[in-house]
Amino acid sequence: MPMMMFLILIGAVAGLTATRVMRVQTDVPTAVVIGMAGAILGWLVLRFALMLSGWLVVTLAAFGGAIALLWLWKTYRR
Repeated sequence: MPMMMFLILIGAVAGLTATRVMRVQTDVPTAVVIGMAGAILGWLVLRFALMLSGWLVVTLAAFGGAIALLWLWKTYRR
């Protein structure tokens, strides 16, 4: 719950700032809602990307470990 409160607060500030930077004419409540939605969407995308990269790292580590063990088995089996 604290993370959502943080995202809402940061999103509100980001929405106000982004509408000024992009020179979009909106009222304050609309800018705040756009910022909050953008913050939550960005957070979800980032979590998903980190989850995928975590699986990728585990898969690559498992592949590397298997290669190393096969090399050891092949080398010292003689």
